[in-house]
Amino acid sequence: MRLAEWSTHVARIPYRRPVRWASAEVTGAEFVVLRLVADDGRVGIAEGGINPLWNGVTARSLPVVLEELFIPRLAGVDLLDEAAVTRAIGRIPEHRLAKSMVDTACWDLRAQAAGVPLWQLWGGDPEVPLSWTVTRQEPAAMTREAAEMVARHGFRTLKLKGGQGWERDFAMLSEIRAAVGPDVALYVDANGAYPPEEALAYVERLAEHGVVAAEDPCPLQPNGAFARLQAASPIPLVVDHACNSAQEAALFLEQGARALSVKLSKASPTECRRIAALADAAGCQVHVGVVAESTLGALIGLQVAAALPARERSLPAELSFFLMLTEEYTVERLTIQDGRVRLPAEPGLARWVDWGRLT
Repeated sequence: MRLAEWSTHVARIPYRRPVRWASAEVTGAEFVVLRLVADDGRVGIAEGGINPLWNGVTARSLPVVLEELFIPRLAGVDLLDEAAVTRAIGRIPEHRLAKSMVDTACWDLRAQAAGVPLWQLWGGDPEVPLSWTVTRQEPAAMTREAAEMVARHGFRTLKLKGGQGWERDFAMLSEIRAAVGPDVALYVDANGAYPPEEALAYVERLAEHGVVAAEDPCPLQPNGAFARLQAASPIPLVVDHACNSAQEAALFLEQGARALSVKLSKASPTECRRIAALADAAGCQVHVGVVAESTLGALIGLQVAAALPARERSLPAELSFFLMLTEEYTVERLTIQDGRVRLPAEPGLARWVDWGRLT
């Protein structure tokens, strides 16, 4: 299967409210959609979420990177050959998001050629549990949102954005626990906000509040300091920011990592599966993290989440943030019931895109 034509498309969609990440406050999301058309007419697609502070690209620069660096590398390459595609795009340094998009679109084509959805091709489950991410706000506002999303969609796990100062973090945590009850699992992502000397006391206090995991409580590196912190911590430390490849994952696993987050914005599906295999062999949890995706991006990431080898003992996928969008460029929005989503049984994701609306 060879590449016959390709295109990129940009979508800009407002959020229902301003969203405050650790790096910036934003009022909407931008996406670049990559469309690869094979010589047999099949279409493979991928989505890249635009956030320069996360992935160093804009809606203008990413299509140029794809056009000038990666599309030429696919000339004459059999897109069904995983190793050949990986070699072709792997010769270009950096540009993790662009590589991930090319790899994603090729996997979409392979699933269609096999006649099964990608999650099934990888031996995954048809249903995937999800969590909801409550981003930084005043504690009362975070509490209202947490209670609303649990009631409306049945989420059984909430990811709470901390890093707003100890007093506000624990006020938020106490209020949300009171609002959602004891049966909803909570974990806190501080985005590396606290200094290493405070990290152990912080995670110990999180554990006292019933939190099941702490993501990036301080800047984490795969060294002795991390090993000592995880060994002393009563709960798993989720490594996110500093784990972008199988090589980096292996270094953290050598230091006793107990939980990793993989994201398609910084590692391709192929690389995410390598990370997950290493984690599973080490008895480590691994889940797919939030990248502020649309329904299309969630559908793509959920294929990976459905087939993670450690999924039964790991946190749910964080791929529900499309609910924050005021509209979509897909023909329909994924339905979340009882905190779970059922994946489509047919291969190929291009049919989910409303191309007229996207244009």
